[in-house]
Amino acid sequence: MDTEIDENRPAEGPPSAPYSVIRSREFQASIAMTVVTMLVFVLLVHRSTPASAAATGSRTAAAGARAAQSATPSTSPASIPIYVTPTPSVTPTPAPVSFASAVGAVVSAYSGHGAVMVTDLTTGASDSYLDGGHLFDTGSIVKVDILATLLYQNQQAGRSMTSSEQSYATTMIENSNNDSANALFNDDGDVPGLTAANRVFGLTGTTVTDHWGDTTTDPAQQILLLKQVFTADSVLTPASRAYIQGLMSKVESDQRWGVSAAASPSTSYLLKNGWLPSSATGLWTINSIGEVTDDGHTLLIAVQSDGGSSMDAGVTFIQHLASTAANSLLANE
Repeated sequence: MDTEIDENRPAEGPPSAPYSVIRSREFQASIAMTVVTMLVFVLLVHRSTPASAAATGSRTAAAGARAAQSATPSTSPASIPIYVTPTPSVTPTPAPVSFASAVGAVVSAYSGHGAVMVTDLTTGASDSYLDGGHLFDTGSIVKVDILATLLYQNQQAGRSMTSSEQSYATTMIENSNNDSANALFNDDGDVPGLTAANRVFGLTGTTVTDHWGDTTTDPAQQILLLKQVFTADSVLTPASRAYIQGLMSKVESDQRWGVSAAASPSTSYLLKNGWLPSSATGLWTINSIGEVTDDGHTLLIAVQSDGGSSMDAGVTFIQHLASTAANSLLANE
């Protein structure tokens, strides 16, 4: 009997279930092989990584070291630049020469005697070089003493200067007129009158003589007289002091030498000078007293000399002495 063939039925072959199992096992084996292969690869990579990383790290460290070496200067002594800060050259300021040494050097170079005293009214400082206590004739600087005595006596008597006294005072101080000095010296009471006033002024070391120009004194005594004229510590009234100062500020031009040499340029000064040759030796006495302004300081200066070979030599000497003394006092204050 013929068997009818169903076209929709699969062709004859192995049973479907066993085939599926086989194919599944082949697939599983393939997966297993793939997994094993991957594990082997991972293992190989893991083993090679430390060496590679170390090599890479070594290379990185070496590169860093080279970079650091190039960035950091070599510490080799031969290659380190030495920077030495130069020490500024400082010239020490020499200590001022003492007053005695500075003035003594000027006096020792002179043929005669010389002495000076300076008082700084601005600071109160004072110094002197008195040449071993040698006394000097006053010459015409005593004319300030003669006028101060007259004004003091007038104060004590309560009287004013006469017109004649004023005229004599003007020519005596401004022009150094000797006849005017003689007239006022007589009005003072001559030697006793001047000596009494000097005791009040503090000039106890000054000896007045009949010829007023031969009165003996020294710069320390003359500074005491100048303090009576220029400071409030005085027995003279402000009006009397101003009167003397006014005349000393107007000394005629050819007599404006002496202590003026110690004044700063373009500053005012007040002075009275004295000069006379010795009748016995022909040597000159040259003196100068007054007030000057030096470097902003108000100074009283009295400078005296004798034994000079000429008036010009004496004037040059006392000017040098006055300026040296003033500069030395200020430098040592």
